[in-house]
Parts: sequence; structure tokens; C-alpha cells
Amino acid sequence: MSIDSQIKEMSALAEKEGLSIKDIRRESFSAKTSGTREVFNRLLLDIYDGKFNGIFTWAPDRLSRNADDLGRLVDLMDQNKLQTIRTFSQTFTNNPNEKFLLMILCSQAKLENDNRGINVKRGIRAKCEMGWRPNKPPLGYFGRAFGGKKDVIIDSERAPIIKEMYERVAKKGESGRTLKRWIDGTSFRSRDGKKVSLSQIYLTLKNPYYYGEFEYPKNSGTWYKGSHTPLISRKIFNAVQQQLVTSDKGEWGQKEFPFKGILRCGGCGGGVTAEEKFKKLKYGGFNRHVYYHCTRSKDYDCKEPYISDKELIEQLVEIFDRIEISPGKINQQLQEQLEQYQRLRADILRQEYLQGKYDKFDYDKNVDIGMIREYVKHALTNGILREQKSVLSLLPHQLYLRNRHFLLRV
Repeated sequence: MSIDSQIKEMSALAEKEGLSIKDIRRESFSAKTSGTREVFNRLLLDIYDGKFNGIFTWAPDRLSRNADDLGRLVDLMDQNKLQTIRTFSQTFTNNPNEKFLLMILCSQAKLENDNRGINVKRGIRAKCEMGWRPNKPPLGYFGRAFGGKKDVIIDSERAPIIKEMYERVAKKGESGRTLKRWIDGTSFRSRDGKKVSLSQIYLTLKNPYYYGEFEYPKNSGTWYKGSHTPLISRKIFNAVQQQLVTSDKGEWGQKEFPFKGILRCGGCGGGVTAEEKFKKLKYGGFNRHVYYHCTRSKDYDCKEPYISDKELIEQLVEIFDRIEISPGKINQQLQEQLEQYQRLRADILRQEYLQGKYDKFDYDKNVDIGMIREYVKHALTNGILREQKSVLSLLPHQLYLRNRHFLLRV
């Protein structure tokens, strides 16, 4: 029954039995997990404070399907703060037999809930073994229901485009951005009528569903052969994966670069990303270089040039020398870093004093603007990622990168 129907039936019963209903509490969250229902938790606190002495509810399983919440209810009954739990067909009071029955009924509801979860998983597994992935099919396919059964059919409008995408990458070596330009010039759209993004294109090119297999659940290592009609061959799919492999063996988005979040492209207004380059040295080893550049998410032909992280840091240091630093923007993490830097600086000065480099040892223990600027320069040039990100929070405005130079815009 719906919540409104339950309230209607129980209100009629209360009126018939002459019971006074002081308040009606509604909550639609599941009772299977303890401590997650805000209204239920508030109700128990109100009973403990003496605002109510009974609960009127449709059935015991509306109150609890877990041992923790059930224990809290019984504990209130033991303290005589909760005198009655009245359901549509039963009454439970602070009586050993009635409390025992209440616990059995709520425990039975938990058992049914647990069994239901097992049965759902069993049903999903059986569906996968039959070759049907349990969620919505990807672009290029439609889910179809007929005669009480479900099927997956090819989308005659989108499937040819997706098939050509794979062939262009496998046979011509086209990049994702090249595909994006081509697709934007066609009538190909997502199900909600929008142009597909570059990330959607890459996800499509990495989806094994198109050659007839799928993994479920994701990242479980359990694979099934689909009963749907493949759009491409396994050979074409493997060839595309070879083309998508880059020199960076890590997962996309795994590396962190400190200055991405603070920069926007001054040419097209898009985001700025970063990438690593490694130059092999003549006598062994590698030099690592990091370059920042426009993501070209707004303008695929954006001409903004790359800038190295060294050039970028030099300009940031100059900007921090010019801008006004507000002490109010110093968060707890940055405050702790400043104090740690101050202690380290004091230790160095003390050692130099003991070595006779200074006539006296004296330093200001307070964190002032001068020391903050000194720490900012240290963090940007020599700090670790966490320290660099902390000092960047002091920037008052958005930074734009234009022709390898910063523009500070309010």
C-alpha cells in the first residue's frame, strides 16, 4: 500500500478505537539499513524525551528490517518509554511474549529482504548467462519488450555510424578528435538529442559489447557472450584498442597536476590540462617535462600554445608577489603547512647560528604576510603536490592562459 493509503487506514482505526494521534511522521526510505532514516531516528528521540508513548504503524516491518533498529525499539519498551506499538492487526506492549513476537516478525521481514536480494542477484546472473546484459544497451542498440520478454535490436540510425567509427580508427588510425569533427557534421546524436562528447566517443570505442561480449558486474572479471547481434568483429575491436594505447601506461585521470584546476584557456575559454613528456638522455635515464595546454573541449582548433610547468611556476611566483593575500583565505591545512615551514626555517637558522654564521639567533614565531609570501614561493618551486594545491587556494580570481602568459580576470 502507498503511504497515503496506510495513513488513511490507520487514522480510521485510531478514530474507531478512540486513540489520540499526536503527530504523523512520513518516511519513504528503506528500513533494511540501520541508522539511515532521519525521521525514524527523530521519532525514537522524541519517544525517549517523553513526547510520545506509542507508535501506530501499518505493519512491524515498516519500523524495522534490521537488528539494530529493532533493538532500539525493544530497549525503549524495556525502559517503559514506549508502551505500545499498534499495527493494523496486532498490538505489542511491554510484555515478554509480545516483544518476542515483535522481534520474530521483524526478523522474518529481514530474512525475506535478504532472500529477495539473493533472488534478484540470481535472476541477474541467469539473465547474463542467457546473453542479456541487465542494464540499458549502449548507443547503436535499442531495448525492446514484446510478449512479456525483452530483446535488444540494432538501432538502424546510429549503428552504421558506430561501425564506421571503429573502421576509421582500425584502418585509418584516426584520432578521437578527428572522429568528433566528423560525427559533429553528421546527424548522429545521443538518445537525449545532444552531440556526443569526446569522452563518450572513447568510451564507445572501448566497449566490448559491440563485438558481442560484456562484463557484469563491471570490473568483476566475469564475462558473458551476448545474445545480441554484434556490430563489429573481435579483430576490428582489438585493432582499435591498439590504436588507443598511449605511451602513458597508467589509467586516464590517474595522474594529478597541481595547476589544472586554476587555469582556463584565454583563447576559447575551455579548460586547461597537462601531460608528461620524457626525453631520453644520451648516457641513460630520462628527463621529465610537464606541459600545460588547452583541452580543446570548446574549440577543437584552438591555437593556444603549450607552456612548460617551469615557465608557469615562474609567472605564478611573480603574480603572488603582486597580489594582495588575504589572511582570511588561509584554511586549516595551509595553516598547518605554514607552521611546519616556520618550524623548519627556525631549525635551519638555529643550526646556522650554532655554526657561527650569525651573531644572534632570532626569528618571528608569528605567521605574517612576508612569511606567507616566502612559503608560497617555496611551495610552488620545491613543494609537493599537496603543498602546491594549498597555496593556489590563495589566488583571488580565475587565471586565464593566453599566449603563454597569465591574465588575471575578476
